[in-house]
Amino acid sequence: MIKKVLIILTIVGLLSSCATYKPSNVNDLCSILSEEDWYESALDSQEEWGTPLHVQLAIMHQESKFNRTIRPDMEWFLGFIPVGRPSDAYGYAQALESTWETYIRSTGNWNAKRDEFDDAIHFIGWYTFQSHKKLGISKWDAKAQYLAYHDGWGGYKRGTYRNKSWLLRVSEKVKKRSLEYARQYKRCRPQLDDNIRGWF
Repeated sequence: MIKKVLIILTIVGLLSSCATYKPSNVNDLCSILSEEDWYESALDSQEEWGTPLHVQLAIMHQESKFNRTIRPDMEWFLGFIPVGRPSDAYGYAQALESTWETYIRSTGNWNAKRDEFDDAIHFIGWYTFQSHKKLGISKWDAKAQYLAYHDGWGGYKRGTYRNKSWLLRVSEKVKKRSLEYARQYKRCRPQLDDNIRGWF
């Protein structure tokens, strides 16, 4: 009986630690993916959608710094009267509710939540796949993928980003981070793969 209780407590502890996991260093891919479930989710998304995991994670870093409950800042009138947030973006991927609903209908992932890492990384993989399909953007092109992610497929097609110097600067940052994440992944991939194999 005591053995069963200990096993149940261990499982509950593991599940709760996965749910609240936050990378100790969001600038280091090896740290981000040190949680085996996160690595497996990133690999699954990469395999299903074809977008390299370092590109997906660079987009997520820019959007939320891996904060699961982040929302756009509240806007204020006269400095003290709250007037609402500029959008309903939420979670790891900062996905808009309408875009998230499109993703759910498209994939049939009916239980997906914006504040769950596995769902959010899958969403980014899906979105970048759609950007490739609709706009011809390479899945490896983190800069262009981010521009389409931020301005939407219609906005990207119209070139709305061209008049946003701040967004072009941000997209360059995403590109640089993607390249850095790729270098880091090359270094720690054998260990990450070993960690997964150790589960079986």
